[in-house]
Amino acid sequence: MQQSGWRIWLPRSRRFRSSVLLHVVPTRFAGGAMSGEYLSNIPMTHRGIAQTALRASVGSATIDSIRPIPGGVSGALVYRVTAGGRRYVLRMEGHASPLRNPHQYSAMRIAAEAGIAPRLHHVDETARVAVMDFIVEQPLNTYPGGPHALAQALGDMLRRLQGTPRFGRFVEYPEIVARLWAHVCRTNLFAPGVLDAHTQRLAHLRDAYKWNSDEAVSSHNDILPRNLLFDGERLWLVDWESAYCNDPVVDMATMLDNFAPSPELEEVLLQAWLGHPPDRSLRDRLELMRALTRLFYAGV
Repeated sequence: MQQSGWRIWLPRSRRFRSSVLLHVVPTRFAGGAMSGEYLSNIPMTHRGIAQTALRASVGSATIDSIRPIPGGVSGALVYRVTAGGRRYVLRMEGHASPLRNPHQYSAMRIAAEAGIAPRLHHVDETARVAVMDFIVEQPLNTYPGGPHALAQALGDMLRRLQGTPRFGRFVEYPEIVARLWAHVCRTNLFAPGVLDAHTQRLAHLRDAYKWNSDEAVSSHNDILPRNLLFDGERLWLVDWESAYCNDPVVDMATMLDNFAPSPELEEVLLQAWLGHPPDRSLRDRLELMRALTRLFYAGV
């Protein structure tokens, strides 16, 4: 994550890379029968969940293979499943964190219905599992029209996302940032005093942050390159575990820092999002939010 002014750099991972595979377990599952071999690639704690979800998704189709998808940072168990000539993603949550978002599955449903997230085949919020289409990813730098067209498409995608039925409410964004930053400070990874200026900066940002919660919109809250897939024709957003209704500038702040490395591209992205140039007040709010999102990513 990279942002102007105050910079904290984090490594990026890539998800759903069909070219990077771990242990592959070939399977032949037909007519609804699930063998031990078929499930051997899945931890015992999650086998029943996987069995139920896949039966609901593929029906009597033959399951040919299950391949773990590496590279995620959320702790979820994610697999690519090939069945009946189609490919799916099976995603099961891992250990629930204290800040687990209870709205992620309803948000995923809304986004899928809007054509922003991949098609869903099965969701069980109680079991914390979802099965969706597998997207064969192409590099973002191959997007037709280059960075300018990509910025336009991203702005349009965000506008459509924020126009969907509003996701559920969760913790106020500055409060989440403060909790995560407090965790960073407790890790003892830094010498005494090293983080003091940043902690003071966070306090200042929280004091300065003002917004009307009635203006909250559906937000992904984690629009990084690893969560944006290009299938060769269009873009998809994945990984909705952080999605809830939020300040409209949160997603745009993250987009600006990850997809608009020049002032020109910033203007393209903002214009596509708003339909007109932002005023001074909105630009100031975006600068403040970019500082907050920077601290957010320092804590995750």
